[in-house]
Formats: sequence, structure tokens, C-alpha cells
Amino acid sequence: QVQLVESGGGFMQAGDSLRLSCVASRDTFTSYTIAWFRQAPGKEREFVATVRMGRTFYADFVKGRFSVSKDNARTAVLLQMNSLEPEDTAHYFCAAGRPILSSLRPPQSYSHWGQGTQVTVSS
Repeated sequence: QVQLVESGGGFMQAGDSLRLSCVASRDTFTSYTIAWFRQAPGKEREFVATVRMGRTFYADFVKGRFSVSKDNARTAVLLQMNSLEPEDTAHYFCAAGRPILSSLRPPQSYSHWGQGTQVTVSS
């Protein structure tokens, strides 16, 4: 059974840092690519970051501010977000799937989703 549980969201000020965690079941963690997405009100869900076979992939808007990593002991994918901006306000989701390398970014490439965690950044 695929299980994904996000945590770490909150109300932040611009410039703050925040770390999101996506804890997966061990089978999910080892068998799927797990990625972070976000969705702001009135906008489409968009890719944020993922780590796959030791390589990290980021959306252009991250601009070096975010860092994604895997915590093998906790079977978690972590998203460290620095220099937060009001534009980062969104519901952040992690998703599991088996996309090919060229299809890491489309949400349609992922078959399982967590409930998400809200991040709100005020100016």
C-alpha cells in the first residue's frame, strides 16, 4: 500500500526557512520516485523538486532556494525551503510514481498523492 504523509507546513515571514517532510512507507520509498508539488489557489498544481537515483531536479522558480533530499532511516523525502517568498504560498504535496526521466515534472506522471501541508508566507 502506498502511503505518503506530509508535515512541516506553517505560517512564515518572507525570508524565513522551513523544512517539509514526506514520510513514505518503506516499500513506497524504495519502489517509487517521490516528488514535491505545490498548488496555490486558482493555479494548477506544479512540480517543485524530486530526487532520483542520487540526482536532484528542481523547478526553475526554486532558483537555488530549495533543497530536496532523502532520509533513508526515516524513509522520508525532505524539502528544505530557504528565503521564502509570498509567492511560495501554496499547498505542498508529495507524490509517488514511476515516471521516466523525461517525465518527472508533469503531475500526471504520479499515481499516488499525500494530503499535503499548507505553507503560507507573508510579506
